[in-house]
Amino acid sequence: MTSRKWTPSFLDENNVSISSKKSALIILNQPFSLGLLWRLWKVSSWKACADGGANRLYDLFSGELEDLRIRFIPDLIKGDFDSIRDDVKEYYLSKGAAVIQDGDQCSTDLMKCVSSLSDLESQTDGVQHDVVILGGLSGRLDQTVHTLSYLHKLRKLRESVFVITDDNVAWVLDSGEHEISIDHKTLGQTCGLLPVGVSSTILTTRGLRWNLTDHPSHFDGMVSTSNHLVPEEPIVYIKTTEPIWWTAELRPEAFAELPSISISS
Repeated sequence: MTSRKWTPSFLDENNVSISSKKSALIILNQPFSLGLLWRLWKVSSWKACADGGANRLYDLFSGELEDLRIRFIPDLIKGDFDSIRDDVKEYYLSKGAAVIQDGDQCSTDLMKCVSSLSDLESQTDGVQHDVVILGGLSGRLDQTVHTLSYLHKLRKLRESVFVITDDNVAWVLDSGEHEISIDHKTLGQTCGLLPVGVSSTILTTRGLRWNLTDHPSHFDGMVSTSNHLVPEEPIVYIKTTEPIWWTAELRPEAFAELPSISISS
């Protein structure tokens, strides 16, 4: 069986895309830092805000940062608009962003944005973007569970969907074998393999502090949380019989130093 290779290029410290695929950024209504936003914005060819995510983007550039707001205009703002403020909506409309209200209550704002991205792909070259979701793993528990559930389903529809916050990066590993490239300058020590959405799985790993060999993992038994990456290991190998969530912490210092941003650059 061929291993699925994962190299999250958006985490590369030099912001040089290792993947030839385009990247799409979807901003949710949760806090994030300017350093993390800047890293993701640079490598994304398409940017969207899910409803109240536009408020977060707008408010990030206040006070002495206000002049930089014009540098961060999303391609799309979409949702049922129960969260976005009128002043935010008017600002981004005036700067050329597509602002689309969708009142469908059977889909979340995140789902609406992914649907628009799929439409864009089908109307162009048909090639999928790598999707990076900023937010979705903190705040309200029901929204976090929605993120876990939605990405579990998306694994059958899209090749690469990642979720990132200032604390973690995570994504779903489908059943099979996986090799994850580890940038130790960006990723911290702690990681986890979480059997979310499945009754149980059998795990085999290499490259972790505490490796597993054909070990069952389920909520009534062992769950590999608080495992550790090994500094001298550039690759983590994971074999799983069922889909699991892989999560790794981010080093705060990797995104703490802000770049020199000018309005004209």
